Amino acid sequence: MSKLPRLTTVILLATAVAQGADWPTFGHDPQRSGWAAEERTLSAANVSTLQLKWKSKVKNESYSLSALTPPVVAANVSTAMGVKNVVYVSGIGGTVFALETESGEVVWSRNLPTHTMPKPGAFQGTFLCPNGITATPVIDRRTETLYELSADGLLYGLDLGSGRPRFAPIQFVPPFSKMLSLNLSGNTIYTTLAQGCGGAFSGIYSIDVSDPHRPVIRDAVFSNTDTAGLWGRSGAVIGNNGRIYGNTADGKFNTQSGDYSNTVISVSLHELDSIDYFLPPNWAYLDKKDLDLGATSPTYFGWKARNLIAAASKEAVIYLLDADSLGDKDHQTALYTSPKLGNASDICCSGLGIWGAMSTARDAQGRTWLYVPMGGPIASTAPPFPLTNGDAPHGSIMAFVVVEDPKTQKPVLDPQWISGDFNIPDPSIIANGVLFALATGENPVQRGGEAQRFKNTQPAVLRALDAYTGKELFNSGSTFSTWVHFSGLAISNGQVFAVDHDSNVYCFGLKPADSKK
Repeated sequence: MSKLPRLTTVILLATAVAQGADWPTFGHDPQRSGWAAEERTLSAANVSTLQLKWKSKVKNESYSLSALTPPVVAANVSTAMGVKNVVYVSGIGGTVFALETESGEVVWSRNLPTHTMPKPGAFQGTFLCPNGITATPVIDRRTETLYELSADGLLYGLDLGSGRPRFAPIQFVPPFSKMLSLNLSGNTIYTTLAQGCGGAFSGIYSIDVSDPHRPVIRDAVFSNTDTAGLWGRSGAVIGNNGRIYGNTADGKFNTQSGDYSNTVISVSLHELDSIDYFLPPNWAYLDKKDLDLGATSPTYFGWKARNLIAAASKEAVIYLLDADSLGDKDHQTALYTSPKLGNASDICCSGLGIWGAMSTARDAQGRTWLYVPMGGPIASTAPPFPLTNGDAPHGSIMAFVVVEDPKTQKPVLDPQWISGDFNIPDPSIIANGVLFALATGENPVQRGGEAQRFKNTQPAVLRALDAYTGKELFNSGSTFSTWVHFSGLAISNGQVFAVDHDSNVYCFGLKPADSKK
């Protein structure tokens, strides 16, 4: 395997793709840090005055557990209404919506029609393979284009201001496959596929649209069956070192046959080759208990002279890996392996353990923080946290600082705080010393079928915490109409955006200083 250059990365570079107050992709940047380093309006001193600015219901019918993708945002877009800041969401039913951020008024909407029918499959038409738009779109400010995938696998490039196609749709991935959040590097768009939806093989897929008349499509497939899916919400995670990363799900592991289940994998940015991987030593146990890594996406960040990957699973163990040499020579040696932090009973598919994605940010002292969404109570094997913020039987956000082990000089996680109770936490986002996260209110227990998932739900709650203590600074209370499944937040220009299962888009902003309310 060829060695790629070791780069000393600074996480601030991750924000270079964003223009001003943009939130152009899931997790804010190609590395999926969740950190809006450019945000200066919101702060720990004023976030307590956050209030609902508007709530807009778009014309989208939810299907099973799916409704709207997490939002992305572009500032200073030329529209028919003038220059506006615009938030974009896509509906499972096939329509992309652009809403003006000050009022929630729909600027434009564009239906992405399907031209074929789904193939029969074990999961087709279920919450696992919902036959709709499942990929969070990505914004390209160089060309003022929003990229999105239709249900039948066509890539659309839509004008940010009008929604008009900038080029004819291109067949990118198999129809009705399970497509995860789009990512962008230069002229190349990336996605990941999972769970055999549409008969597609699990892997990382890319399309170079430098010449839209002759697009170049590549793939890196990690299974010969419908296993090893990369269904972490971030999709493909792009490092600053010329590699792409993902976590794979349950299945067979055999390098000779090309099966890389239950691994952290990396491929080269352009050709999608030179596979490197980390295989947890207890991978067979993870497979047997369905505690796979596929439930989360890895998080890439720079620390001292290293490029690091943080990876986790439903098992609730975190691995810190050398991003330039995953798992070292034997592919099974992590730089650091945490104790078991949650999911003490090793229960699959009840929302326990780590799902979605972790987030990372740097503070004014240069410390690197890692924020972990933990479903269920903390495990007895977890280390003590110096700061606690109340009982957390349903879930929490755990905060760590990456520090150097004085004996080995390797990175380790130093516990800092644990939040109060989150009823199934979604991935966090961070801005100016404030952490925002949703308590989703969903019922994650898969036993009993889909119908049971709609019972015992609660409306989602947006919470803001001090990023350095975990103290709650804001709670949206009963603002949300309903719960949300596998979602995410966005921040732009002092506003926080979210969605729910009833196809509502929410915008929270600071109360005016002269408000009497």
